[in-house]
Amino acid sequence: MKKIAVIIACFICWNFPAANAGIVSSIPMYGTAKYADGFKNFDYVNPRAPQGGKLVLPEYGGFDNFNPFIFKGIAAGEVAALTLESLGISPADDSSTVYPLLAEKFEVSDDGSFIGFILNPQAKFSDGSAVTADDVIFSFNALIEKGAPLYKVYYGDVERVEKVNDRHVRFYIKKGVKNRELPLILSQIRIYSAKDWKDKDFSVPNLTPPLGSGPYLLEKFSPGKYLVFKKNPGYWGKNLPARRGFFNFDEVRYDFYQDTTVTLQALFAGSIDAREEYIAKIWVSGYDNDLVKNGTVIKEELPHNQPAVLQYFGFNTRLPKFADARVRKAIGLAFNFDWANEKLFYNQYRRIFSYFTNTGMEATGLPKGKELAVLNRYRRFLKPEVFSKAPELPSHKTQQETRKNLRRAVKLLQEAGYDFVNGKMTNLKTGEPLEIEVLSNSANGSSFTRVMLPFIENLKKIGVKMTFRNLEVNVFKNRLDNFDFEMAILAYQMSEMPGTEQKEFWGSAAADIRGSYNVMGIKNPAVDGIVAELIKAEEKEDFEAHVRALDRVLLSEHYIIPQWYSPHKRVAYNKKLAHPQTSVKAGFDPFTWWMKEAQ
Repeated sequence: MKKIAVIIACFICWNFPAANAGIVSSIPMYGTAKYADGFKNFDYVNPRAPQGGKLVLPEYGGFDNFNPFIFKGIAAGEVAALTLESLGISPADDSSTVYPLLAEKFEVSDDGSFIGFILNPQAKFSDGSAVTADDVIFSFNALIEKGAPLYKVYYGDVERVEKVNDRHVRFYIKKGVKNRELPLILSQIRIYSAKDWKDKDFSVPNLTPPLGSGPYLLEKFSPGKYLVFKKNPGYWGKNLPARRGFFNFDEVRYDFYQDTTVTLQALFAGSIDAREEYIAKIWVSGYDNDLVKNGTVIKEELPHNQPAVLQYFGFNTRLPKFADARVRKAIGLAFNFDWANEKLFYNQYRRIFSYFTNTGMEATGLPKGKELAVLNRYRRFLKPEVFSKAPELPSHKTQQETRKNLRRAVKLLQEAGYDFVNGKMTNLKTGEPLEIEVLSNSANGSSFTRVMLPFIENLKKIGVKMTFRNLEVNVFKNRLDNFDFEMAILAYQMSEMPGTEQKEFWGSAAADIRGSYNVMGIKNPAVDGIVAELIKAEEKEDFEAHVRALDRVLLSEHYIIPQWYSPHKRVAYNKKLAHPQTSVKAGFDPFTWWMKEAQ
């Protein structure tokens, strides 16, 4: 770690504690940072991109709130993303390293007892007031005290936060805690103005635009209908290396829709400028028109190196019917991905086979080496097959395979205490037939109906009744927040460097917190233990072994029925837009794009 010379002038300026500390320009979790001190811009942007023009994008659902960090309300997350800055940033091509944003430098103690952020003296809110340590402390405390309950878990390793001076804030870590990811997750906190919130309650949903320090200002809006952002002419950070090449449009507008399919016609009509396509059939057959043929609308597949979005059918394990992993596994055996991929998806998708698909840290084969050593510490909590069988998903490439899978499903259900009674798969103790309701939301529910029909039919063959309900986005969210569901179609964007957030997704402490990401109610001591060790891992090899071990344990319990992913982002956009030509697989980030000619 880089050292500093402690001289009198520096001591007066930074007020260092007894523990030695280094002042650095980046913090990599492991190894070294990709970008050296003094870098000019990230490699996947165009630092000379033309400025100006208006970008119109679709969004789905609605909103009644501008604060995405509280439990109540449906937030327009774009407001925080475009008007609030964070202390640091992790770029698409070096996601395990944090680089300066509001913080000009980072302070790391040699003994791991604290992490400091030294604010950029140029950092300003849009009213011209300076971003100070008081604002950082307010924002952190607001999350812990009045934010969604999950933040207490996410930042649980922080003992306290203290102001060193107006531009220097320090987070002290609980004694004995090792968490290499903590500098990164603390750097991601969006910073509010403490003065702006003086007479407002952070925990109450509101539609008052917050005072921010970001590149845009919210100019106007209509709840649930649209948001219009104007570029902040006084944006202090436009020449930062981490911001050069980003936010090239003078105006950004989001129009809200209830169904993704409607936005295709909006694109053709010129009402929006770009959309990401989520439905394979439409991507293959829905763009066969003159606008695409003459180049007015461009279709492009943008490769990405991001972890596959973990899209799945999730079980509510709080319910007695889903408490037994054999029941969950049996239901999963009836899902025919192979048929759906061929008949509905034009073979454009790949099956998600891991919680960390497309990261290189998937559990495959039999456990060995360091992964095996991790699993051995939790052997008493694990099924024998964790050690003796490689993770696998059922194949349905032929009708014979489908019948074999359904026979396996019946056997598992019988082992779990079910059997046929009057043609219905029935719990022999309670006399209740096995019936399942699957929830989705209106933004994607119409496309899932086609997928669900053969799934429902396969289960019917083994006496299980499944129904599919498509809910409004707000209703769907409220049902999930209150654990009022049996099965649901869910999707999480997984991190390239899984860490503290895994406690929120799968940890026992989050299982009973309303609004947490542990929607399925997982309580597993092996998962808790492996996640705790993962966060403390000092070397990259140890870290990866823990991720594989976690993946293997989660897969063995059949909490989810994995769905599918694409290695590309399918994007259709108006020809007036341009984007960087780069070898970095950055996917679709419209804020690195620009207008060919200012409109």
